[in-house]
Amino acid sequence: MVVDVIHPSKPNISKTDLREKLGKVYKSPSDSVFVFGMKTAYGGGRSTGFALIYDNLAIAKKFEPKYRLLRHGIGAKRTSSRKQRKEKKHRQMKVRGIKKAKVGAGKKK
Repeated sequence: MVVDVIHPSKPNISKTDLREKLGKVYKSPSDSVFVFGMKTAYGGGRSTGFALIYDNLAIAKKFEPKYRLLRHGIGAKRTSSRKQRKEKKHRQMKVRGIKKAKVGAGKKK
């Protein structure tokens, strides 16, 4: 849904406050409300954005993209850096068959 917010006394409104308000209005838990794409109008006082409200968190996890779940504090971020993932990929490309798993596992301590 498209969300229009009027906030004359504030420069902008936080997404967490907006999630709580929408949760109360639509009688759903605030953790199943996803607000994104907020843009403040020129001159301030009004913002427009998007919100998605799910029945429960399990359905939200099924349909929401991973990056939005991470913003929401759900899910795990990748632990290795991009360079490490690329180096692992190139090491695996140099071998064939079941040796790829050994190369991907890394060195033993």
